[in-house]
Amino acid sequence: RQPFGATLSITGLLVGKWITIVFAWYWWANFPANFVMPATMVGSALILDYTLLLTRSWMLTAIFGVWAFAMMFNPTQYAIFGYSHQPVVVDGQLMSLADYMGFTFVRTGTPEYIRITEVGSLR
Repeated sequence: RQPFGATLSITGLLVGKWITIVFAWYWWANFPANFVMPATMVGSALILDYTLLLTRSWMLTAIFGVWAFAMMFNPTQYAIFGYSHQPVVVDGQLMSLADYMGFTFVRTGTPEYIRITEVGSLR
């Protein structure tokens, strides 16, 4: 038997997330899709399934596979979000592309929420 449960679960989760991004964020709220990209966990799920394939033990998969899942989570995100750290010069100001996108997209909402977003980790 081939273990592929984690990969199928994550793929189903990402399909649902993309449906939410397209219908709720992009079409309904007119929010840019590159601000609400989902996390890419397929590579981590493949590592988890590969650990189960090699060990054939749920206990060892729970110990080592989940650790590998967590360690692979951040490097797999770089392919999607790496472009936003590129430096750009706009009107003589050096800033990252993420800062420029944040400045050009006008956030609508209550000032309290915008203040929380700009101070917190969402920025």
